[in-house]
Amino acid sequence: MRDTPIVIVGAGLGGLAAAIHLAARGRQVLVLERAATPGGKVHSIRVGGLDVDAGPAVLSLPAVFRALFEAGGARLDSHLDLQALPVLGRHVWPDGRHLDLLAEPQAAEAAIGAFAGAAAARGFRDFRARAARCYAALEKPFLTVQRPGMLALGTQAGPGLLGTSPFGTLWDALGEHFSDLRLRQVFGRMAAYVGSSPLLAPATLMLVAHVELSGTWTVRGGMARLAAALAEVAAARGATFRYGAEVAGILVRGGRVAGLRLRDGEEVAARQVVLNADPATLAAGHFGAEAARAVPALPASRRSFSAYSWAMAGRAEGLDLPRQAVFHSSDPTAEYAALARGRMPAAPTVTLWAQGRGVPGPASNASEPLLALVPAPARPRCDAEDDAAGPEAAALATMSRAGVTLTRDATVATTPRDHERAAPGTGGALYGQAVHGWQSIFGRPAARSALPGLYLAGGGTHPGAGLAMAALSGRLAAAAVLGERA
Repeated sequence: MRDTPIVIVGAGLGGLAAAIHLAARGRQVLVLERAATPGGKVHSIRVGGLDVDAGPAVLSLPAVFRALFEAGGARLDSHLDLQALPVLGRHVWPDGRHLDLLAEPQAAEAAIGAFAGAAAARGFRDFRARAARCYAALEKPFLTVQRPGMLALGTQAGPGLLGTSPFGTLWDALGEHFSDLRLRQVFGRMAAYVGSSPLLAPATLMLVAHVELSGTWTVRGGMARLAAALAEVAAARGATFRYGAEVAGILVRGGRVAGLRLRDGEEVAARQVVLNADPATLAAGHFGAEAARAVPALPASRRSFSAYSWAMAGRAEGLDLPRQAVFHSSDPTAEYAALARGRMPAAPTVTLWAQGRGVPGPASNASEPLLALVPAPARPRCDAEDDAAGPEAAALATMSRAGVTLTRDATVATTPRDHERAAPGTGGALYGQAVHGWQSIFGRPAARSALPGLYLAGGGTHPGAGLAMAALSGRLAAAAVLGERA
């Protein structure tokens, strides 16, 4: 059994990170991936002859990925060409007013001042500093360690944590800095990056704002290139990849992991398994009844948002757009209240990624890759709500009112039901557990599960959703594997 490899189920970002860290330590690693390529949610869709990134559209916290490549004995710059975006996003409202959120701090402050006045500019400066303090307070004692409890976190983070108002909501904290509702929308929307409502999310989630305000990058060749490069680094360190290998069950003998059963009936022996899948899929029994007890079930009421999205080949015309544009509703509280009730809002916020652009500019005559997305409840309450036609019409109407017309040569829609099929037991939730309430940051499963030999990685586990967090979860899973005593 000593020669039995550590098996990683899933070549998403968490699984790839675990593979790199384990292989770099000389451990024998086998990665089983049901798809034909690595990446998981980091994937592209071929639409009308174009490759459209259908998952995460930009990369943040590049230092996390530079460290990951270095852990594998490689350099990120030798594998990827990252391009910083000078405009983080153009925010547009129904009345046609818009604000470009700029990456350069002084320029962003000036733009906000021109948009909403000098008090708003000062509010932004203070909020930016507060978000940075929040990130600094949580980075080392929480984000990069096996999850501590509240008392341990308070001891390690010290007074910096109290300064983030951990028991208040993000929406209320934003109100301390911005009297303009539109600016609360801009920065409150960052809770949606982890599938949560700013009305319910703790104020500590302002660390997401710090991450975005620190910069975002595109990957030349598409985001799928990031996953391919990480797989190359893991393979160079000796990890073996098997694609088209779908795991149907986790074998348990003598109270611990003994191996895996593939969909075709093949059994793979393993004493240690890293599962890069949503913990809700595990808890729902899709990897076997015995393995299901390794994590607690997540109630449907605590699931994060899902989404409707449309990958398109076409043109976005009528308003100059940067890579990311956000079309806000006129009533954000009504929108988030509807989502919390499991309903689609009548006027959803729409995010449009014009993936061939970096700075605001007109559409060319050529077809360009586009992705539009609106948040949705994790479990639509009726079949009609899972038909993309209604949300699609609402999204098009929102963009049209703001002056954007889409000409589409081809479209591929993805619904919450599609996300549920990809991750059974999740109800289509894209980010695991919603970050609602101050205790929610302690509720995600950690790397060590209750089943000896089974470890967890991915955006549904600690430290949270997002590419960089998934990569950190893989590092934590690898450390837990290496720390297990025989």
